[in-house]
Amino acid sequence: MNRPGLKEPSFPSFKDKWRPSLGLIVSVVLAFVTVLPLVGLFFFRLYDNQLIRQTQAELIAQSQVFAAIYAHEVELRRAGGIVLGAEIPPEARPDPNDRFAPIVAALDLVADELLRRRPDARPAQVPADPTFVEIGARLWPVITETQKVTLAGFRVLDPHGVVIAGREETGQSLAHIEEVATALTGQYRAVLRTRVPDKPPPPIYSFSRGLGVHVFSAMPVIVDNRVAGVIYTSRTPSNIFQHFYRERTKFILAALAVIVATIVIGLIFSRTITGPMYELIGRAARIGRGERDAFQPLAHHGTREFAQLSKSFLDMAEQLSRRSEYVASFSAHLTHELKSPLTSIKGAAELLLDSLQGEASTLTRAEQKTFLSNILGDAERLEAMTQRLRELARAETAPQNERAELQTVVAGLVNRFPAGMISAHGCLDRGIGMSMEKALIVLSHLADNALRHNAKTIQIEASPGDASVRVTLRNDGDPISEANRDRIFDAFFTTRRDTGGTGMGLAIVKAVMTSHGGSIRLLPTDQGAAFELQFPAA
Repeated sequence: MNRPGLKEPSFPSFKDKWRPSLGLIVSVVLAFVTVLPLVGLFFFRLYDNQLIRQTQAELIAQSQVFAAIYAHEVELRRAGGIVLGAEIPPEARPDPNDRFAPIVAALDLVADELLRRRPDARPAQVPADPTFVEIGARLWPVITETQKVTLAGFRVLDPHGVVIAGREETGQSLAHIEEVATALTGQYRAVLRTRVPDKPPPPIYSFSRGLGVHVFSAMPVIVDNRVAGVIYTSRTPSNIFQHFYRERTKFILAALAVIVATIVIGLIFSRTITGPMYELIGRAARIGRGERDAFQPLAHHGTREFAQLSKSFLDMAEQLSRRSEYVASFSAHLTHELKSPLTSIKGAAELLLDSLQGEASTLTRAEQKTFLSNILGDAERLEAMTQRLRELARAETAPQNERAELQTVVAGLVNRFPAGMISAHGCLDRGIGMSMEKALIVLSHLADNALRHNAKTIQIEASPGDASVRVTLRNDGDPISEANRDRIFDAFFTTRRDTGGTGMGLAIVKAVMTSHGGSIRLLPTDQGAAFELQFPAA
């Protein structure tokens, strides 16, 4: 039930929504790695586009060289009355003040229209001027040698589009072709056209549009702002898929290598990540069912980080299991220890009540006094046990940057016990990683236990260590029997229960030392008892 004015704290609810497993993520990543080379084929379209522009740029450079030679030949023959073609409009003429006037290769497989294959040449309506025919004849040997290296097709046209150098098409007209018609007006133009390959295309032909195209370039020859002719060139751009097809065996081997590498990566992932993770999940389920052998180390830890994670998890689970068993055992012992004094108190109180309800008391004053003394004794025992439980609870709390001087702790211990009983020597100026209150609890329980077992003197000796301070505490009291040596640190174990012993003193000492990273053990000795304590150094 909620108290008035108080609001219950709200906690975020865990939604059991779908979440991908690690195995699924690894599988998707591996599949992506496998198909990544295939997906990359579709991006070769950009590479095709670059190859086409590279081919256009080469044709522009070659055409411009022949155009300059052509123009020079025309200049040499101007005195003979050679007739030029159309005049370039003023707005289309290049600025005479510009030192450079480059023609940029700008063909694009996506943006530019892909025209049909080049139309065939037609008969010329007017034969070419013999002067232009002579110029074509002078250029043809140079063109032929150039073709051997560049593999480009060349046609040299006169101002009317008649071929004056171009193998079997010489004397025929190409003026009806779109790019040639544009060049005859004085403007450069390049187009993409489909072509009929000489050989059957490879099976991967459909991946590339650039594989079935031809680049045509029409470069006008300008003399005195008039068209003197056209250098008409063409070439098939280089294509990466042709290379793929020629080297298909190597690429198949490369694909197999990628597949094998992917499988190896998957096995490595399974060995180092998914396998240990699923094994750890299984261990968690087994621990939840209470199987004791589930705390064994994993068969395969995989990575260093996962080994640390699994070790920390199993250690934590084992510690929680031991803690749970300890709590269960402690509760059983506590119930048993509380039952005896409570039963005694209840019985004595019932007898006293029955005696008071009668007309005449059936108990003598001595008997009543005895019962009341028993009640008070059992109450004091319950009070002492309650105090020990509080001390045990404080002992098991985690330390928070605690520190104390050993000399100060010993001085506080001397003040609690009879003068002259305790003597100390050694490195008492050393600091320990424990608060003075808890250190005093440890030493006080040991001293009180010695005093109750008839000890007259207690000797404390401190010696330094690398990361701890060793304290040996000896007394000259009753020795501990061999049968009890292994049980003295168990909770509720005592040999003086009839004198009010709770059996929790040494259990509290051990709990304090363990929770602070220290330890305590019973040393073998011929007289009395001796304990060795390892305090963490501060």
